Amino acid sequence: MSARSYFSERYLDRAHDFRRPQLALFGGQALVEAAILGLLARRPPARLRGQLRHPLLVAAAGGAALSVTLTVATLPLAAVGRQRAKDVGLVTQSWGGWAGDVGKSTAIGAGFTAAGAALLLGGMRPLPRTWWLPGAGVVVGVGALFLFAGPVLLDPLFNEFKALPPGRTRSDVLALARRAGVKVGQVYEVDASRRTTGANAYVTGLGRTKRVVLYDTLLRRFSPAETGLVVAHELGHVHYRDVPRGLLYLALVAPAAMFAAARLGEALTPREVRPGTPAALPAAALALGIVAALVGTVSNQLSRRVEARADTFSLELTHQPAAFIASERRLVEQNVADPDPPGWVTWLLATHPPALQRIGAGVAFERDRGTSAGHPAPRR
Repeated sequence: MSARSYFSERYLDRAHDFRRPQLALFGGQALVEAAILGLLARRPPARLRGQLRHPLLVAAAGGAALSVTLTVATLPLAAVGRQRAKDVGLVTQSWGGWAGDVGKSTAIGAGFTAAGAALLLGGMRPLPRTWWLPGAGVVVGVGALFLFAGPVLLDPLFNEFKALPPGRTRSDVLALARRAGVKVGQVYEVDASRRTTGANAYVTGLGRTKRVVLYDTLLRRFSPAETGLVVAHELGHVHYRDVPRGLLYLALVAPAAMFAAARLGEALTPREVRPGTPAALPAAALALGIVAALVGTVSNQLSRRVEARADTFSLELTHQPAAFIASERRLVEQNVADPDPPGWVTWLLATHPPALQRIGAGVAFERDRGTSAGHPAPRR
């Protein structure tokens, strides 16, 4: 199956020219962060060493400073990536608006990192060898808190969410939910167009905060049938309880991941640094980053299966492979995405199957069920 059967040569060249340098910029940011953490782990700042009257406060201040440092150090690469996205028409926000977003996210990140550093040191001091065990519990608890409270406390800091108003789209969503036999919670429209022309949808929240969120760019530019397929995909996540299952997955992997990070952190800590002191935190942060990257790669393999299952659910719910294929093509083109990225990129970084693979699922559904999926676009 060739991407040229569904996308023009001109589009594929445009997507490759945009996405591949963006990938290099992403890798550059990761390398800059790793280099800073590696340098601090090998040579912790002098202020973190020795006897300290308030080590937990020092740890919190150091965590906040580290978070801000990493943001500032990678800001030039982030700005280049943003300008490139603006050049292809993906970005609609002004530089001033972007700076405001960076300021808010930096402040929030610094606050959470400060709390995390203080908690980490607070565990390392009385439990130098076994801090990872309560640490795993904290990770799971924080993850659950973010899932529950994030949609109502953090997300509104960056976007405006409003309940989908009465009309055809809302009626279609509720009808699909009834057909699927799921309690969808709330359905919201988010003003994504203030920042991007890209389209997306997602499921988030736990319990009373569970919701399906649709980009306003999706609602404006997709046909009702295409929008319905995107919604049906998200209903698949609700049907299979993928959000709480993701939290369960976190609970299962957190102990092993934290244990690995603890042992790796010990190996990375210089001999002259006493365990349980703020000077040991940079090595612990580097270890946590390495383990998180490895766990993320494994998690991505599972995530792609979960997304493929939601695709199958949407096809079985709607029996509209033509609209499914059309929605995938439109998502790719509106987001200037590569429909068939290199295999190593998919394996390492992708949380969703490549678009060409998803289109193939629609074609296979049409073939197996005898429904019409339409015809691919002619090559141009």
